[in-house]
Amino acid sequence: MVTKVNLTDKFGCFSDYWSPRIVADLNDSHVLLAKVQCEFVWHQHAGEDELFIVIKGRLTIELRDGEVTLGPGEMVVIPRGVEHRPVAREEVHMMLIEPKVTKHTGDVESARTVHNYARI
Repeated sequence: MVTKVNLTDKFGCFSDYWSPRIVADLNDSHVLLAKVQCEFVWHQHAGEDELFIVIKGRLTIELRDGEVTLGPGEMVVIPRGVEHRPVAREEVHMMLIEPKVTKHTGDVESARTVHNYARI
């Protein structure tokens, strides 16, 4: 079945931060939406690249040797094994496309680790 997804409607379905929601499946990957604010944890993904697409707001991804700042309509791929920490000084709406096995806190277990993503 082919189903259209309205991102504005989907972002209106939740308000908590750093808890990605599944909006679609793409091959062996999830398409996730998340609202974020403040600092996340430093982490890396040993086996997967991570794609960040900003829909609303400004997201800075700190790297050990610099940083990348994204605005609406911008994206970046963080290669596997690169330690990073997303930071949002204001509320950010973003989309992530990740293999279904990816843990959003990577190699770090924290209070923000979500083990089972909700589907919206």
